[in-house]
Amino acid sequence: MLDTLNKLRPSDFPPIRRALVQTLQVNLGYRCNQQCLHCHVAAGPNRTEVMPGDVVDLVIENLRDLPFDTLDLTGGAPELNPDFRRLVETSRAMGIRVIDRCNLTILNEPGQEDLAGFLASQEVEIVASLPCYLEENVNRQRGKGVFEGSIRALQTLNRLGYGDSAGERRLNLVYNPQGASLPPPQSDLEAGYRKILSENYGIHFNRLLALANLPIQRFGSTLLSLGQFDDYMNLLKQSHRNDNLDGVMCRSLVSVDWQGYLYDCDFNQMLGLNLQAGANARPHLRDLPRLTLADNPILVADHCYGCTAGQGSSCGGALQDHT
Repeated sequence: MLDTLNKLRPSDFPPIRRALVQTLQVNLGYRCNQQCLHCHVAAGPNRTEVMPGDVVDLVIENLRDLPFDTLDLTGGAPELNPDFRRLVETSRAMGIRVIDRCNLTILNEPGQEDLAGFLASQEVEIVASLPCYLEENVNRQRGKGVFEGSIRALQTLNRLGYGDSAGERRLNLVYNPQGASLPPPQSDLEAGYRKILSENYGIHFNRLLALANLPIQRFGSTLLSLGQFDDYMNLLKQSHRNDNLDGVMCRSLVSVDWQGYLYDCDFNQMLGLNLQAGANARPHLRDLPRLTLADNPILVADHCYGCTAGQGSSCGGALQDHT
């Protein structure tokens, strides 16, 4: 895989600082039952990195002792971590909001038959990848049969009360472009998703989150291989909007890798750009209670333009197009 870091630094991205930290975003490992072309983690079935139980214990300890109100679980497929359910149950018992960034097909895997029911029983918020409502496009981006499996998983979640606008079990879908382009307006795209998924499959959901692809890991390597990297970076820079800076996700979260090391965001984690905290060049979860994060400078590089281009992009979707 081709590395893009040397093409992202040095950077002229505007300096930004962290505001109030509310979210602990934890990557439970890079193992996944899928291997998607747009994946910024380069996750897949052959990855072996999985957060061990003693590091999960540190996550729980920090949630108990520090004023986080949200635990955002990512992967790979975070549900494949053996301690996933223990972490969810303990966090929910503390009143922490838990988000599971789910690829949907994991709900159909052998041994995971009760996973959807578990998520529902814990009132876990699901943010589910569905990069298009057309079968051909999804399978091209994510693998043969993924669309059918995703639809079955969504129907299961709907039967459990997910996606009901009047209920507590939130189901948000995630759109990613097929290639080196920015997402279309989120509200227009959401209307299209609602129409097609409802009419064709009887599926409903709460919101659609439109995310830009960042030029790192598998997607960045693909851009380099196709000779499209520089053109995509030019598109991101030309589409930059300063008014998106206040809403970027890194201002309100801390990202944790499978070993417990800290980063400003999940994208920096994939590039090995550690959170900077004074003399501590590689802070860890065990250091977190002693760190001053408010107003701390965030480490930036040119990939950050992916979060500020056009309507903006963050863990919560577009920054300028919320409906």
